[in-house]
Amino acid sequence: MIDSPHTRDRWAAELAARARAYWTPERTAELARGKALRLPPAEAAVLLRALGLLRQDASMPPPQVRKYFQINHMVALLEPGLRELRARHPTIRLLDAGCGRSYLTLLIAWCAKHVWGHPLEVLGVDRNPAVVEESRRRTALAELGEVVRFEAGTLEVLDVGAAWTRAFGGAAGDGVRAVHGVIALHACDTATCDALALGIALDAELIAVAPCCQAELARAWAVLAERGDAGAFAPIWGAPHLRRETAAEITDAMRMLLVRAAGYEALAMELVPAEHTRKNTLIRAIKRGAAAADARAARAAYEALRVATGGAGITLAARLGSG
Repeated sequence: MIDSPHTRDRWAAELAARARAYWTPERTAELARGKALRLPPAEAAVLLRALGLLRQDASMPPPQVRKYFQINHMVALLEPGLRELRARHPTIRLLDAGCGRSYLTLLIAWCAKHVWGHPLEVLGVDRNPAVVEESRRRTALAELGEVVRFEAGTLEVLDVGAAWTRAFGGAAGDGVRAVHGVIALHACDTATCDALALGIALDAELIAVAPCCQAELARAWAVLAERGDAGAFAPIWGAPHLRRETAAEITDAMRMLLVRAAGYEALAMELVPAEHTRKNTLIRAIKRGAAAADARAARAAYEALRVATGGAGITLAARLGSG
């Protein structure tokens, strides 16, 4: 058990030494198979052990290799937006909305500390206190406690300024410190809409969400099917499997359009290769001051898509006051 800073430091030093001995150039090349590794095991052993991806002897069990490549890919997808933030802000502030077990939070924090050398503050928020405690344990193991803090709570009632003051200090009268980026990895169903709406409300320059369990639109379509409503999408409304699958894709398309309507450059891209997981979409949005005409066009496209698929909207539209 690691129960003191001295014990943790000794454990980290010993693990790092084992990793450097184990991950020879030949063994690392065999793992990489031609891919770029942004988190080489020999250099990021403490982080990877904290995330449960390395054994105590610094080896990586085969079942964890897939997760390892997933997190490398996540960092690569977010690098362009994070690079822009580093160029503009002496200290980057990121909010991880629905942080869960904090894979993405700790990845970014580790890169900021050990690769980019750029000051960072990350606040992870999750409604589950047990998950928050587990994230704190992982953060301590990864030696990132000075830049990553956590709070148990819900996004709907989150006072960002007060939460930041509790997490990172400062006087209560300092005012709301700017949040430069909002991230949410696999926030379930409408929680992704909540994270997007919060990022837009905070005027965050970077928003990145990986949606999960997009069930809201499918539920609305099921009602249309039960009522016997007619329409071009009626065959999909009435087939549960097709309804779920199609609704997930349409939901993310609607989200992307609504974020563009709010003035962001938004893209939907593959988060991880499809053979690893079916929940593999990342919506990445960067605020660049989109022209008013482009914003109006995006909102019109959302309305057209909503009407064409049966008239049901999504929570994000309601959060943004657009239908």
